[in-house]
Amino acid sequence: MPERRKPRTLLGTLERIAPGTPLRQGVDHIISARTGALVVIGDVEHVMPVCDGGFHIDAPFNAQRLFELAKMDGAIILNEQIDRILWANVHLQPDASLPTTETGMRHRTAERVAKQTSALVISISQRRDVVSIYQDKQKWVLSDIPVLLDKANQAIQTLQRYRDRLDQVSSNLSALEFEDLVTLMDVVNVVQRGAMVQQVATEIERYISELGTEGRLVQMQLDELMVNVVDDAVMVVRDYVHPGTRPRDAIADLVALGNEELLDLLRVAKSLGYDGPMQILDQSVRPKGYRQLRRIPRLPVSVIERIVARFGSLQAIVGASADELDAVEGIGPRRAEAIRDGLAKLKEYNWLERFA
Repeated sequence: MPERRKPRTLLGTLERIAPGTPLRQGVDHIISARTGALVVIGDVEHVMPVCDGGFHIDAPFNAQRLFELAKMDGAIILNEQIDRILWANVHLQPDASLPTTETGMRHRTAERVAKQTSALVISISQRRDVVSIYQDKQKWVLSDIPVLLDKANQAIQTLQRYRDRLDQVSSNLSALEFEDLVTLMDVVNVVQRGAMVQQVATEIERYISELGTEGRLVQMQLDELMVNVVDDAVMVVRDYVHPGTRPRDAIADLVALGNEELLDLLRVAKSLGYDGPMQILDQSVRPKGYRQLRRIPRLPVSVIERIVARFGSLQAIVGASADELDAVEGIGPRRAEAIRDGLAKLKEYNWLERFA
């Protein structure tokens, strides 16, 4: 038996049927005509074992052909690349023992075929104008464009509020870093807010994938709001992760946290490698210097790594002379002065931001 292909991500699936794609044009034609349809997209070797009868087409795909073939009762089989129509009027015979939550015959068949073959299956209801997408064990019902835009715009507003709060706690952390007054609570607040921002952004990306060409403005807003968020979050983790925890493991654990877990400050602290009672959040911690050095223009990551390895903490870096910085490989006199000036300006800026 051939190995089943790996499941496609939900975002990738939605992009294949988003507005502006030929497949979506064909689906829209079918909805307008109220004919209904069952479309299967996948590798022939996986799909054909559940097919019976039908007509071998093997013609280039376009929206009009899909619409015309949907007037017949059976399923339409497209290849994985959605550039050829392989079969039409096919009777699908998936394993009847596979569980399904659907009630209608077309949707029950679609869900079982998706589970059995890992193919992407699109079921278009004849009476209700509902388009259901099945991929492995996932199901997604397409929403109308106005509804999606409304949801996306609401999510953008939420992201704006979350980003504003993230900027506040991040600015506060920066000011405390230069004063060497950081507690684990300050760090956890920034990490928590950063993770919440990224969760909302992920939700918006799903809307954008489903909106296709209609989501360009939302994409521009998302890109603007997410500038430096991911990079800054990684630098915070690298600055404060417990010595016994690898940064990549901490980041992976944070990404896997659910909404309720993110609200638990001790759980977020545990992701960073700190485990204990509530009092642990009051302990003092010192940044290594990754985040502040990353904010200095034209300072390569490789140089940042060598500086942190040489001095060990932000306070030591700030207190280093130009000659001491110059002694680090790859810096030189001019870059050493630029680092000192850059850190001094960051210290002044964050102090003013904190007390503005």
